[in-house]
Amino acid sequence: MRIESIEAFQPDTPDCPKDWRLTLGQIFIRITLDNGISGIGIGGGGLAGIGVIDACLRDIVLSSDFNTPAELHATMCRETMFFGRKGLVVMVLSGIDLAIWDAYAKMHNLPVCKLLNPEVDLSTPIPMYKTVWTTEAAVEAFESGWEAVKLHVEGMGQNPNSALIRTAVETTRSRLGDGPPIMIDAFGRWTVEESLEVAHALKDFGIDWLEEPVMPNETAAYMELNSSSPIPIAAGEHEYLIDGFQDAVDQGLFDVFQPDVNWCGGLTSLLEIYELAKANNIRIVPHRGAEPYALHAIAACENEPLAESERDWFSGRFGFPESKDGHITVRNKPGFGVEVEWPDG
Repeated sequence: MRIESIEAFQPDTPDCPKDWRLTLGQIFIRITLDNGISGIGIGGGGLAGIGVIDACLRDIVLSSDFNTPAELHATMCRETMFFGRKGLVVMVLSGIDLAIWDAYAKMHNLPVCKLLNPEVDLSTPIPMYKTVWTTEAAVEAFESGWEAVKLHVEGMGQNPNSALIRTAVETTRSRLGDGPPIMIDAFGRWTVEESLEVAHALKDFGIDWLEEPVMPNETAAYMELNSSSPIPIAAGEHEYLIDGFQDAVDQGLFDVFQPDVNWCGGLTSLLEIYELAKANNIRIVPHRGAEPYALHAIAACENEPLAESERDWFSGRFGFPESKDGHITVRNKPGFGVEVEWPDG
């Protein structure tokens, strides 16, 4: 196979959080193979990411012959190694890899998940967890059929207020009962000491994981937390390629992997991360799991799947499956089933 063309654009997302996710936000990437089949992927990097395509990735993908998506993925990683092992370049590469997988599955007239695992039952809904900011929202989610909730506690006091967080979690648990999983998301705002203080304050409430308590680059902090916290530590949303997750295994950084398929290196990397996690008995719950690119991997690779709620502010796409009563079903269409209204010109 050979790629004949590659195009990209950044859709308007007026309701996106006003931070880097807006300026360096999601980009659609479309590749067309020499057999005429096109594939669509979503990566990151905004206009800067499109600049990376124009500066180097276009020449790499248009000049490479390959038989499988993994072959071209390896070529892209090798050719960008000196400047793109993490961050922006890999976020763009992710979208290209997903577009290639989309076209590759269309060649076989199969949904991606069925290409990966022919035994997938597409009629079985995948349970979801919902990210919430209040106890009231958590209760509402469970009453609507969601399997679990993740309580985002970034705004609950400064530095942080462990007593306030404990009260919120205790109230949530008392209203939900003993069974439903509750997770905590700190958004990388704390120190090791603060994280351990909160973890010990919450240890009696059956918390499934404490997510990103410190910033992604704080390796020593994650090592200490993962060895000392009474609550499992989750991270990896901002980690890249199999090498980054191998380092996390070697250093014992996380109990739960949360790779983002649109950023971590695409589906090729996510499949490698699944194999690594299974070999080391590490739980894996992909970031943005209810969106179609991660959802296909979850359906194909998980015995007990759980998908994170989708973003309601991401516009410009069609064919994303709709959730119902806290569950979501993979669309039975070739590729990832994503359609995009491409801008004129």
